[in-house]
Amino acid sequence: MRRLKVTLEYDGTHFAGFQKQSGTDLRTVQGVLEESLVRLTGKETPITGAGRTDSGVHALGQVVHFETGSSIPVERFCRALNGKLPPDIKALDAVEVDASFHARRSASGKKYRYLVFNSRKPLALWRNYCYRFPFPLEMARVKECAAVLTGEHDFRAFSVAGSSVKSTVRHLYSVDAEQQGDWVRFSVIGNGFLYKMMRLIVGTLLETGCGKLSPGQVKQILEKGERGRGGFTAPPQGLYLVQVYYQDGFILDRDISIP
Repeated sequence: MRRLKVTLEYDGTHFAGFQKQSGTDLRTVQGVLEESLVRLTGKETPITGAGRTDSGVHALGQVVHFETGSSIPVERFCRALNGKLPPDIKALDAVEVDASFHARRSASGKKYRYLVFNSRKPLALWRNYCYRFPFPLEMARVKECAAVLTGEHDFRAFSVAGSSVKSTVRHLYSVDAEQQGDWVRFSVIGNGFLYKMMRLIVGTLLETGCGKLSPGQVKQILEKGERGRGGFTAPPQGLYLVQVYYQDGFILDRDISIP
């Protein structure tokens, strides 16, 4: 048996999230991938992912690991697996790793992007790949709020109640926003993210940018850990898991660009 680390890209539109949900027929990334591995290798192959993306969330660099006795050479594994996968999920890279490697626990950080169409104009082509936010944004306020969120903080105010995590302290190495025409792209790199934390951050940045919140208010909300006092939870379709970082330094150069 050998352990493989596989990097995936998927369109989350028609997936009910990453994780399999027992007792349901919901289509999930994990379920589809495991079914495809059975067709490829003839064996049940449980997988472990670096993160559990929600329904509708996309990935350009999701990472999974699994054990396999397949004799397919690692350099041909992605091509063989892609022949069994549906069009909305593909394997980009496969490497053989040490048995100690764990897709989630070995990760040192993640990078997310969120894409916003900031216009009152209708949107058809990109409706499943961005969030249309029709209110004017002051990018100076957005960037000031982003600076408040950068660094190590207790992000309890940006988490969903009922989470089982032991600590809500996370370190965001960078929180950036850039605008080109009607498009705004948010980029966040951190050592970890709480459930729906990225979408709550984006909602807060948007509400700050349109004047519903001030950067000072966001700082107080962050310091007091008051859930429900910040911005709204931005919808999933604008969110992309771009990169999972590991100590081995492997980087797959893929990203979501402003159209």
